[in-house]
Amino acid sequence: MLSSHSVRMAADAFIQLRVPLAMKAHLHVLAERERISESALVRQLVTAMLRSQVQPPPARLDLMQPTARGARFSVRLDVEDRRLLILRASSRGMPSATYVSLLLRAHLRGVAPIPKEEILVLKRSVAELRAVGNNLNQIAKAIHQGRPMTTGREELRGMLKIAEGLRDHIKALMIANAKSWEQGNAEILHG
Repeated sequence: MLSSHSVRMAADAFIQLRVPLAMKAHLHVLAERERISESALVRQLVTAMLRSQVQPPPARLDLMQPTARGARFSVRLDVEDRRLLILRASSRGMPSATYVSLLLRAHLRGVAPIPKEEILVLKRSVAELRAVGNNLNQIAKAIHQGRPMTTGREELRGMLKIAEGLRDHIKALMIANAKSWEQGNAEILHG
């Protein structure tokens, strides 16, 4: 059995679990009897179980895949880093966990993330462009068939300006989005 005086080790991983209230109470009593914390007792139990196993541990623990889709991941942050995270996430109108998830996914996959709200705006803009394009196609078809035009040149120029404006706006939005993820919000940090 392991001694009650466990060797202090630098932890580089974190395990979190839920147990029934009765099990927690039992663990508390055992930890008090050993005069150690509940966490230290759990560490000792896990260590004893792992030592009793015949099989060697996996060669690459860092490549273990979670079994559940969307598995949770815990991170400890410095107080100031947490404050900055909350500021940046709120400036994008999202919870800090969602913001971190997007950042991590972007870093791992090498893509600039686009939040759901921005994607919805882009989809609406694309739908508007599609409507303008359909109108222009109908007008062009009518002209080719020799039908009289009910739309004047000024209306056509107006539709073209709308389409060009939307195109330029979407392009600027995509560039600004990519830059904001790369550089962060300097005005939040230094403002």
